[in-house]
Amino acid sequence: MDSQPAPRRRAYWLKTLHQWHWISSALCLLGMLLFAITGLTLNNASHIESKAVVTSRQAQLPEPVLKQLSAPAGQKKAPLPAPVAQWLDESLDAATAGKTAEWSADEVYLSLPRAGGDAWLSIDLASGDVEYERTDRGWISYLNDLHKGRNTGLAWSWFLDIFAVACLVFSLTGLVLLKMHAGNRSATWPMVGLGVVIPVVLALLFIH
Repeated sequence: MDSQPAPRRRAYWLKTLHQWHWISSALCLLGMLLFAITGLTLNNASHIESKAVVTSRQAQLPEPVLKQLSAPAGQKKAPLPAPVAQWLDESLDAATAGKTAEWSADEVYLSLPRAGGDAWLSIDLASGDVEYERTDRGWISYLNDLHKGRNTGLAWSWFLDIFAVACLVFSLTGLVLLKMHAGNRSATWPMVGLGVVIPVVLALLFIH
């Protein structure tokens, strides 16, 4: 590559950088729109009205299932036995499989947070009575939790990491492209400097 004339090298790097830039922008498009919109909703949360919908349900474990509900020896936190979790998931749509429960002498309690809401479930060890409560805070809350990665699971966590890397590629290739075109655009570096100075000044003067 070094043996190539400077104009040809420049053309090669321009083509390569443009290719990486548009690929990363295509991968980031939906994520950037989501994060921009939820950035607005999070920043203006006090002005956006949302009403939580709370659903409460009661049930009772069948005797064969209740017999399999025994506290793990010496443990205060452990998942529910598989047959119990399966019955709860089928009967209440509670999504308890694999979740850690808190065991006491007379009760099992599960906290079931999720994106856009919350839930909890308790089981009386003596009677098998089940109480389940689910809170849904709406789509805006759901999208806000996606923005924060709150209670979204491993797959979404991986997506956020990959999305962050794609945004870095998009930003850095854009910066190099700015440098390569700066000779013909006198406003390039003043605009870049302004984009750096404005948030720094706001942070120093107005954030305490």
